[in-house]
Amino acid sequence: MARRRKTYFHYVDQDSLSQISGEPLLTPFPMEGTVSGHHRSPHKGSSVEFAEYREYTPGEDPKRMDWRVFARTDRYYLKEYEAETNLRSHFALDCSASMSFGDPESKFEYGKKLLSTLAYLYVGQGDAVGLHTLRQKKPQVLPAKRNPSQIQEILELIGPLKPKGDTLLASSLHEIAETVRMRGMIFVISDMLEDPSEILDAVLHLRDRKHEVVLFHLFDAQELEFTFDRPTRFVDLEGAGSLITEPTVIRQEYLARLDEHVKALRKGCLESQARYHVVRTDKAVVNAIDDFSAGRIGGKAA
Repeated sequence: MARRRKTYFHYVDQDSLSQISGEPLLTPFPMEGTVSGHHRSPHKGSSVEFAEYREYTPGEDPKRMDWRVFARTDRYYLKEYEAETNLRSHFALDCSASMSFGDPESKFEYGKKLLSTLAYLYVGQGDAVGLHTLRQKKPQVLPAKRNPSQIQEILELIGPLKPKGDTLLASSLHEIAETVRMRGMIFVISDMLEDPSEILDAVLHLRDRKHEVVLFHLFDAQELEFTFDRPTRFVDLEGAGSLITEPTVIRQEYLARLDEHVKALRKGCLESQARYHVVRTDKAVVNAIDDFSAGRIGGKAA
């Protein structure tokens, strides 16, 4: 009897689907796609959303001429409308060893759920999704596609993955900026354990390429609250050794530096018009998606 292949569909969060499914998730930035869709395009086309007037050039279709404007100005003007297109979403998943931290669920397992659920939602509304696994050895790329089978491809790729190796976040994002040609949305799912200035430099590179950038900064509750109350050995999961210390002595300094790190990322993303979300892995995935989707569901994106 043939062995049943694992589907990994449990990574798609059903609570999120029940709350959001049916309403499109929109982006505030113009996107380049290949088919008609829900999102604004940088090109002009035909839709119900008026964009601007443009002077008529001989040879153009006179059906789009605004005769009321002609009556007032004695000049010929055409109406331009916003074209609507589909979106290309690229998910960048940090696969470094530090993502294995967390109890009862690691940041990496939570990140898989967040990624899979958002990818499912976007494919469901006719958009294309792709995947970049950010890791030292054999990083993998799935080009963005809009067919439903793409979800199965993503699940089969990330399902058996284990976090290992050093963090390569900033350099990997620079590479994505150079290789993803058409403007789209870049989702970054990571614990952001690199210098904020290096991460933000990569974010600016992506924004210069006209991508919308969304950072999901994953935290285990222990990292945010530092509730350790007895001498503890802290081990660097990426191989830089360990340190035995008294948590009550370093707690205040640790929390102050963590706050600086988060504030730097938040400020830099605000200045570059990127989106930054702190995500606690002890909260349901639907909470993270609710935070992201606020102002994006239906109508106009905020």
